[in-house]
Amino acid sequence: MIYVDADACPVKAEVERVASRHGVRVAVVSNGGIRPSANPLVETVIVPEGPDVADKWIADRAGPGDVVVTGDIPLAARAVEAGASVLKHDGEALTARNVGQALATRDLMADLRAADPFRQGGGRGFTKADRSRFLDALERTLRSLEKGARP
Repeated sequence: MIYVDADACPVKAEVERVASRHGVRVAVVSNGGIRPSANPLVETVIVPEGPDVADKWIADRAGPGDVVVTGDIPLAARAVEAGASVLKHDGEALTARNVGQALATRDLMADLRAADPFRQGGGRGFTKADRSRFLDALERTLRSLEKGARP
């Protein structure tokens, strides 16, 4: 199963395309505003409004053999702890080796933004190269899981 944290996810169509090629089910999870897919492998899950409700829904279900697609680092940490493979939208894999550093960096940046009201937003935009890296990473991850190996 592939779980997609769908709010603000720029690669939903890519997930569906790769999952269809591999015959893997997909849960696209959000708290609304997502157009359902006609693809029988894709389930649209609408969760109630509230902070981190979609993240909790995914974290409660993801486990070994599953893939979680998210840009949310705390969700990624929970999914990694549960044994799932995690990919960010740019194709970066988050694993037990690097998710702690990603959490620390996230927390540091939040502290810096809180201390300096002029340091808001930012970050680079999502590029075609990011989309391509994501497609490659998802393909490699699914192939690895099909072989029974950890990506």
